[in-house]
Amino acid sequence: MPADRTPAESAATPAARSAGAGGTTAASLPVVDRERIGRLRDAFVSAGYTADGCLELLGGAAYAALARSESVPALRATAGPGALPTLVRLFLLQREVSYPQAALALPVEEAVADGWLTRTAEGGVRATVDVRPYANDIAGESETADAWIVSDLGCAVGGAGGIGSGAATDQGVPRSELVLGVGGASTTLANITVRRRVRRVLDVGTGSGIQALHAARHAAHVVATDVNPRALHFARLSAELSGLGERVEAREGSLFEPVAADPADGDAGRFDLIVSNPPFVISPGGRFTYRDGGMAGDDLCRSLVAQAGEHLEPGGYCQLLANWQHVRGEDWRDRVASWVAGTGCDAWIVQRDVQDPTTYAELWLRDGGDHRGAREEYERRYGEWLDAFEAAKVEGVGFGWITLRRAPEGAEPVVLAEEWPHPVEQPLGPVIEQWFARQDFLRAHDDAGLLDSRYQLAEEVVQEQVGAPGEEDPEHVILRQNRGMRRATKVDTVGAGFAGACEGSLRAGDILDAIARLLEEDPVVLRDRAPEQIRLLVEQGFLLPA
Repeated sequence: MPADRTPAESAATPAARSAGAGGTTAASLPVVDRERIGRLRDAFVSAGYTADGCLELLGGAAYAALARSESVPALRATAGPGALPTLVRLFLLQREVSYPQAALALPVEEAVADGWLTRTAEGGVRATVDVRPYANDIAGESETADAWIVSDLGCAVGGAGGIGSGAATDQGVPRSELVLGVGGASTTLANITVRRRVRRVLDVGTGSGIQALHAARHAAHVVATDVNPRALHFARLSAELSGLGERVEAREGSLFEPVAADPADGDAGRFDLIVSNPPFVISPGGRFTYRDGGMAGDDLCRSLVAQAGEHLEPGGYCQLLANWQHVRGEDWRDRVASWVAGTGCDAWIVQRDVQDPTTYAELWLRDGGDHRGAREEYERRYGEWLDAFEAAKVEGVGFGWITLRRAPEGAEPVVLAEEWPHPVEQPLGPVIEQWFARQDFLRAHDDAGLLDSRYQLAEEVVQEQVGAPGEEDPEHVILRQNRGMRRATKVDTVGAGFAGACEGSLRAGDILDAIARLLEEDPVVLRDRAPEQIRLLVEQGFLLPA
């Protein structure tokens, strides 16, 4: 990414940027200037305007209140003097501060000239954008993983629903072009992404650049795409402010269009990792670029999945969040699994939640701030949503994540679609990578091979026995994971004994023979029935190939 300003950025004069008394317009975003943004970042670090610094200043209760769109506790915590309280009030709470206060906290003249701040009629300054400290440390690459996410004012807390229901914001930005900051969905995707050293990463629908920043810590080059030019500008600001601008390249376009036709991308633009927090909301219209895909039903997510395989390097991953329709008369598992057909990819599809059409419509109407507008307009849009669902025979909408991995050459792809609404342990990226590795093992071993292999019981697996009080033998035995997916599965006494004996040194067949002698059973019978249970325990991560 070029370090200097683009011609369009240079043409945006300070006067033009500060017009409108206190906000930013679509044409007046802060300038991308690597050197000057570096000085702004230095001021942030010096003041402690980081995720840890803000948590220490505000305290846990006030920090949690911000996530609920409540700012009063944070305002009280920042009432005193100092550079950090000033920066929090400016960029996190978006309040006016005096010019002398701002000058003590950051290079204020440059910040005004470059469009980060604007002067007020009262002689103070206000932020033109939301700048939120972000602990970009999931990759675990460096001692300091501080980052900053730049987004539209009012959109980092509470989403677009927190800024009203008009056609444009108070800053004159069309609501259809809003760029949001960090939210629950973006955090979920960051936590489930497989993190390993790679050459190239593609972030489809980058928004304010959250996934691109994570990827830039373990990739040599990141291509961040979006259909919204404002989003690409915000992503560049986030990358430069976080000191990762040299690794992140922004390209405009939909889905894989920005990487499909450029000869510089090689064979159709292949990547080691593709991530996407796409505009997955299933809505009757395309009102908001950040959330509405503009395609019928769940076609946007289907298109992403169907096209991803041709853009993956061998062994490469594609990970995305998605919504999918539950259509009357169809099993959602079969429906979503069909998206993967012909991609050459293994797939693990996990449904985390399902909402009925009314609950789903209400959620996204509130997200769009429609509940703050005229009642008649709200009811009209609500009706349009239900009409669209009824016409498509939609009985519910599922939400979850999809992970694809380009299958080994010549291998039959493995596709699993399952429902798992229970709590999991984040970050889940390593667990997902291990799941695919275990599929390779199972694919390469027939029943005889399974019995000839050695296994190790996964960490923190516990056994629970279920039965009536006082009975000598349990009705059944449960193995439960306390890590990762936190699964539980029912096994018989042989299965429980087998799992407990797996410590990596004995072959499975030898363990079964020992159990047969102990129980005075036919070892041939145990060997015949054991592979099915071994496959299940390996697939679910209770047993790991040693």
